[in-house]
Parts: sequence; structure tokens; C-alpha cells
Amino acid sequence: MRKPTAPLRRGTWRYLRDADVLHSLAVALLAAVLSGGLVWLAYLVHVWRVARRSPVHNGRARVLLVFGRRLAGERPERDYRQRLQRALDLVRDGGIERVLLLGGSSGSRTSEAKAGADWLRGERFPEHVPLVLEQASIDSLENLRHARELLREDTLPPVALVTSRYHLARCLLLARRLGFDAHPVAAEPALPRHARYRMRMVLESGYLMWIDIGLRWANLIGHERMAARIR
Repeated sequence: MRKPTAPLRRGTWRYLRDADVLHSLAVALLAAVLSGGLVWLAYLVHVWRVARRSPVHNGRARVLLVFGRRLAGERPERDYRQRLQRALDLVRDGGIERVLLLGGSSGSRTSEAKAGADWLRGERFPEHVPLVLEQASIDSLENLRHARELLREDTLPPVALVTSRYHLARCLLLARRLGFDAHPVAAEPALPRHARYRMRMVLESGYLMWIDIGLRWANLIGHERMAARIR
């Protein structure tokens, strides 16, 4: 088992103390307002399409990146258990060489990665497949940056991103921006239709709009420092 690559850090709102992040947020919100909300709607449609079309099976990737989620009483909550169960099913199907569990402490004493590993072992996770714990991150971007450090070789191997359907579009954008040959694998067997899930997709489309428009704006005006926030 590998140790964390960096000290645990807390407080995702720290990004809002960053002038470049606030700049990109202002541009994204302005685009949404000037378009009468149509820009946000376009991102929502994209999030929905990725969520609906993503497979539950693995392709050629031999490494799984399993995204954590805030724990409930030091244990994985429902969405996180679905991600872990999908990873377990893929490992049992064969062909997986490594599983990286991603997630530091999000207010609990136990890291998300450690709680996930404990859950998998309780479900008789195959011992011949290494479980690598990335316990130094508090958001999806840090998840992927630290996973890249753990996987750093001559070239990064193809990876399967295992997470909830609503989360896949953002993870794919970030992973490919960071140089991964990434492929989505959905935790749920089908796209849920209840109100809570629809609200998560609306929020995810907002995050995606913020990231994508911010990067496009940074490239348009030649703002290297802003563009380097996701690199």
C-alpha cells in the first residue's frame, strides 16, 4: 500500500481566495447571464449525455481510478458504495492490474480512500490486485493530480474513471486536461431519475461550465497562469 503523496489539506473554498479562479468564475457567470442561461443549459445537456451513455464495463484500461466521496459516520455512503461495488465487479471480471482509491479526509478522522479500502476488504476484494490509497486530496482535481504522481511512468497507462454518472463529465474533462488516456465507467447500472440526482447534475453542469469556459477564456487572452491552474 502506498502512502499519501502530500500532507492532508482541507477547505475547498480556499480556491475562492485565488484571483485567477474568481476571474474565471466571473467570466463563466457573465456568459451564462448574457446567453439567458442557454450556455448553462448546453453544459447540462452534455453532463446528461455523458451520464446516460457511459458504460458499466471496462474497455482496455488496466488501472481503475475510483473517486471517493464524503463519508457518513466514518463509512462510505450510498454513492461511494456504488462506486466501490462497480470497481469490485470489474476486478472480479479480470484484467485489472491496479486500483487507486482517491480521497483524503473531508471532515472525518478516516480518509475516504482508507474507508473505501476497508469496505472492499470486507467484501473479499481479490488480494492479488494492489489497492493504492491516495489520501492527500480534497477534490476531483487534486484526486487526479495525485493519481498522476502515483502512476508516473514513461507514459501514463490508460485508466478507467469509476464514479457516479453525474460526476463523469467533469472527471473526464479534468483527466484529459491532465494528460490521462481516460475512459468513463459508471457506478450506477442506469441513470437515476429522482429529484436529488437531477439537482446534482445541475450543480455538476455549473462546475463544468466554470472550468471549461475559464480555460477557454484563459487561452483566448493568453493568460498562462490561469490556464496552468489545470495542468
